[in-house]
Amino acid sequence: MDKKKVLEGIKNGLIVSCQARIGWPMYGADIMGALSKAAEKGGAVGIRATEPENIKAIKKVTKLPVLGIHKQWIEECEVYITPTYESATSIIEAGASIVALDGTQRKRPHGETLESIIGKIHSEHPNILVMADCATFEEGLIAEKFGADIVSTTLCGYTEETKYVKEVDYDLIRKLSSALKIPIIAEGHIHTKDHARKAIVSGAFAVVVGTAITRPEIITKRFVDELNLLAEK
Repeated sequence: MDKKKVLEGIKNGLIVSCQARIGWPMYGADIMGALSKAAEKGGAVGIRATEPENIKAIKKVTKLPVLGIHKQWIEECEVYITPTYESATSIIEAGASIVALDGTQRKRPHGETLESIIGKIHSEHPNILVMADCATFEEGLIAEKFGADIVSTTLCGYTEETKYVKEVDYDLIRKLSSALKIPIIAEGHIHTKDHARKAIVSGAFAVVVGTAITRPEIITKRFVDELNLLAEK
């Protein structure tokens, strides 16, 4: 799919993150496909998914563009979101239209860097968009300088520097959208439709929502916890 058309298709829309780890109730490629199909019927403009087998299953049942990642936990490496060029290639070959990778300056395996991976993807796969999952404003600036097509706020609250962040950082969204020439996608801590709406109003090009839509065990627990509070009174 043409890069411009992909961006036009997701603007101001909802991207649903369909992910599950081994041991989670919703784990399995077929389940990810079903969740993605349901998201498409609900009006989602894209799917965020991890691992080649899941992306392939999703592409079989939906026409939506896939924002692909490949989570790999490597010993003595903090970076786990598409940490290498090889991991990026695997999800491109599976059908991802956008490749997301860790947009921090943390050390990666095999001496690779954010700049080198972005450059190689653009060189070898010119029709693929690259998104940098960042945690801070400075990381967003660097990612754009290195050639990222999109910057996201995915890692805000999930790095040592930002671990104190427990809610949507609207100020970060505003600062990035004002300073950068590339689209900003809001992700992380978006639990309600009001959170999503405010993210767009703050300057986000699109929003990604995962847990609040695709993790029924957590959605259920939120209801149960609220009812239990009544029982305690």
